[in-house]
Amino acid sequence: MTHRRRRVEARTSTKNQLLGQLDRAFPGLTLALPDVLGTLVGRLVAEHFADPARLAALGESRFIRFAAHRGLMVRGPVAARLVAAARDALPTRDAAVARTMLTEDLALLGVLEGQVAAAEEHLAQVLPLSPFAVLTSVPGWAVVRAAGYGAAVGDPARWPGPRQVYRASGLSPAQYESAGNRRDGAISREGSVDLRRALIDLGIGLWLNEPSAKIYAAGLRARGKKGGVIGCAMANRANRIAYAMVRDQTNYDTRHWAATGPPIPGRAEQTRALPSAPDRVHAGW
Repeated sequence: MTHRRRRVEARTSTKNQLLGQLDRAFPGLTLALPDVLGTLVGRLVAEHFADPARLAALGESRFIRFAAHRGLMVRGPVAARLVAAARDALPTRDAAVARTMLTEDLALLGVLEGQVAAAEEHLAQVLPLSPFAVLTSVPGWAVVRAAGYGAAVGDPARWPGPRQVYRASGLSPAQYESAGNRRDGAISREGSVDLRRALIDLGIGLWLNEPSAKIYAAGLRARGKKGGVIGCAMANRANRIAYAMVRDQTNYDTRHWAATGPPIPGRAEQTRALPSAPDRVHAGW
């Protein structure tokens, strides 16, 4: 898991460097196509048309045919937008050097993406041999998220319960006491960075894919909670689910966790004066 994370970090740095070179070689491309390196047509332009004069001379129809010969279908509006950006691009002094470096960085990016894919294939082979394989039955938790949690938690037997896991991640709110009064602040961040990342990643997976978790997050949003607080609440929910599933070695049961999950307050409860609302969110209320 550590090897994959390092390869992903190197891939991210390479992509950022590529975008910088593209801005010098083809000014305005990222405005016409915001996610250049995340789309097939963007990769095609970066590889073959780093010189905007080539794309401008080719025109829309010929560019569409050029892409079709390489197995890529480009819609007319997208082609028109790219050709217009190429015609509007102003030549820069460092464009020639940027295009040379762009070619080298694209090759490096391909190598890094191959290494990330190989690491994920290895994780897919190793995960079924561990007690964390059951986590892949949760919507939104595939091999990478489950393996990240397993690598951060280690031996599940060393944790008495999910509360200890959550506290060790540093996601619990820091507590301040004075004259008998207690106040909770921001998350303490005291603990394992890898565990904190793993729990937040599991929480995001739930938030985006699991129906009851979506309802829970929507309820928190309706109560005025900010994204960071909701993220911590979802990480707490994911932590309790993951701990119970690994402990019992059972697959995910949507009906069980929907019934035992934190209740969503109604309108009357939202207007009622209840103390320590942030405490309930962090505790998985």
